[in-house]
Amino acid sequence: MSASFDIIVIGAGLAGLVAATEATAAGKRVLVIDQEPEQSLGGQAHWSFGGLFFVDSPEQRRMGVRDSHALALADWMGTAAFDRPEDHWPRRWAEAYVDFAAGEKRRWLYDMGMRWFPVVGWAERGGHGSVGHGNSVPRFHVTWGTGPGVLEPFVRRAREAQSRGLLHFAFRHRVDALDLENGGVVGVHGSVLADDAVERGKPSSREVDGRFQFRAQATIVASGGIGANHELVRKYWPARLGKAPTHMLCGVPAHVDGRMLDIAESAGAQLINRDRMWHYVEGIENWNPIWPMHAIRILPGPSSLWLDATGKRLPGPYWPGFDTLGTLDYLRRSGHDYSWFILDQQIIRKEFALSGSEQNPDLTGKSWLQVARRAIGKRAPAPVEAFKERGRDFIVRDTIDELVAGMNQLSGDALLDAAQIRREIQARDLQWDNPYTKDGQIMAIHNARRYRGDRLVRVAKPHRMLDPAQGPLIAVRLNILTRKTLGGLHTDLHGRVLAPDGEPLPGLYAAGEAAGFGGGGLHGYRALEGSFLGGCLFSGRTAGRAAASSLT
Repeated sequence: MSASFDIIVIGAGLAGLVAATEATAAGKRVLVIDQEPEQSLGGQAHWSFGGLFFVDSPEQRRMGVRDSHALALADWMGTAAFDRPEDHWPRRWAEAYVDFAAGEKRRWLYDMGMRWFPVVGWAERGGHGSVGHGNSVPRFHVTWGTGPGVLEPFVRRAREAQSRGLLHFAFRHRVDALDLENGGVVGVHGSVLADDAVERGKPSSREVDGRFQFRAQATIVASGGIGANHELVRKYWPARLGKAPTHMLCGVPAHVDGRMLDIAESAGAQLINRDRMWHYVEGIENWNPIWPMHAIRILPGPSSLWLDATGKRLPGPYWPGFDTLGTLDYLRRSGHDYSWFILDQQIIRKEFALSGSEQNPDLTGKSWLQVARRAIGKRAPAPVEAFKERGRDFIVRDTIDELVAGMNQLSGDALLDAAQIRREIQARDLQWDNPYTKDGQIMAIHNARRYRGDRLVRVAKPHRMLDPAQGPLIAVRLNILTRKTLGGLHTDLHGRVLAPDGEPLPGLYAAGEAAGFGGGGLHGYRALEGSFLGGCLFSGRTAGRAAASSLT
């Protein structure tokens, strides 16, 4: 099967849909290719919590948050810590993205019908100083409708363009190579995979049923990262984060395999920053999995006590919600692939959220009634309670001795001492008896509760964890789960893929995670959260518009 189009987009996820719809808005004929079935349209974004990074938004101002472009840019650069010669374009992309987040991003999305939950979240709070990593203020805006709510305007635009004959989909088409002529990319060829009615997110068949070749004046790679390919994750695991884990869970579906990155490199594209990754340490095994090794990430408030596998309390600022990769670095040096939260019913009720559209039916389903129940109910949200009751990583007991015995039984290595953990919790409980404290985590909790949003819906009222009235006690084993690729195809500010000599490879563009969300890594070494979907939106828009304007 062969045909010609103006533009080919490889990948029907968020970045691909944005690129495709921006190009069709310019009147171009676009083909979107994806190896998955049509029911997986939208890719990873469908499963996301829908968080977006905005700067000085109306939602922030209504919550009493004072933000600015200057503060956001300082936070971004302190977090990214760009330090390599190849970081020229990633730095330029970072500057452009902060401009976008502080400028037209919200209006562009609002005009397409997108809305956001009024309480702005405070992710990646940092704690290393004013120059270092972290958000100085809350910036995590949860989209009303979560990941599907982010996708909806672009799916709608894609279907409208499809009805006009400008956009065509080729599902179950796996690209095996980029076609080159006279040093430039002129199309793709690959394998037609057998039809598969598999449920969204579940692994689909790789049985080959035919071949295809398509030509186009421009090709945009928007194929995602490597999160489900643990072989590649371990291959590029950076020495600065210690030894790669033996045991990891997976935060993304199996089709996030990284194939297109090496295929693009074989065609002459340059890949940079492949050792920059974004993996979480608060992963729990999904009791109702969709894809292999399916993990859900806990989005924790700041109050849980965090212990390593031996029962040693993590030092500041490695508290829940403060520094994802800093905590990963610290825990990798413990010699174990897991750690523990200890908390109680009051903390899990107020502070535990689970990442993922399917784990937040109230926000995904746009139900204010269910949201109200989440805020005032005596129990945690139903998905959290389901994990507490059914998840193998949860231990629920009435006393410390019983809790620690259950933790040792689950881990199988008997590293925890109940007396030591009791002393740690008792000492922390004593710090609540006055408004002052020497405990850095408690200082952080007091600071969090100064923010109206945290006090209302996110941070539990200070209390003694060993008070039976707050029980039962809960322990959660936390696993490492793979998620995002921060490096990728090296691109300039037009989304054009660069060759190793720094010149654009004619006819080739990249967007989304395949491009490190822009430039080959606009986040640098760390991320401020809410910026992954936003990076797909920005880089997809940029590449789609640039490719369309380049055509003769």
